[in-house]
Amino acid sequence: MSVGLVIEITADGSHTLFLPELEEHYHSVNGAVQESKHVFIEAGLRQVKQDVVHIFEVGFGTGLNAFLSLVESDAPREIHYTTIEAYPLPLSIIRQLNYAEKYSREQQELFYKLHEAEWGTEQQITPYFYLTKIQADLNQLDFSSLESADIIYFDAFAPDKQAEMWSQHIFDHMYNISNEQGLLVTYCAKGVVRRMMQQSGYKTERLPGPPGKREMLRATKL
Repeated sequence: MSVGLVIEITADGSHTLFLPELEEHYHSVNGAVQESKHVFIEAGLRQVKQDVVHIFEVGFGTGLNAFLSLVESDAPREIHYTTIEAYPLPLSIIRQLNYAEKYSREQQELFYKLHEAEWGTEQQITPYFYLTKIQADLNQLDFSSLESADIIYFDAFAPDKQAEMWSQHIFDHMYNISNEQGLLVTYCAKGVVRRMMQQSGYKTERLPGPPGKREMLRATKL
């Protein structure tokens, strides 16, 4: 899946990857870091106030969402971050990405540590950030093995590129692993996606989207 990947500069100066096989970008060409901060950090992580937060991410990809979440973790907040990825990117690609270049040297090393962490078991990355990476197809995942989530980052490729990731079956699983008042945030605002979330039991809301997108979706388990 990573064959032929092309690194591109987005509008905010941060990188994205273009996958010719799907004719799809990993992040918005209108600003990769801006999009991740807007959708997953501002509308997701910063809305949850408890001191111990469990996050489940669909699509580890470049590790950008995990890195930005790690940057947010500090005393007294502790983050347990579980992420699934069927096609991990090679370190040769990761080491060319510029997401961490504006941070301290220590934080830059933490970005690489996320990618170098062992798969399949929880790893302590910092005193306040724990990472579990699962290499698997989401449609074949044993959801009963997961911790329940306070936030779900739903960051799969777009529905017209990976329709199997945006099914009623998947959103039913997302609802079932969500804690009460748990959030699901995604860059996608398609009506069909919102209706599937609602059918699963979520209360949904459209929020202003990141640069280049009019809207995004946030769902809450009541």
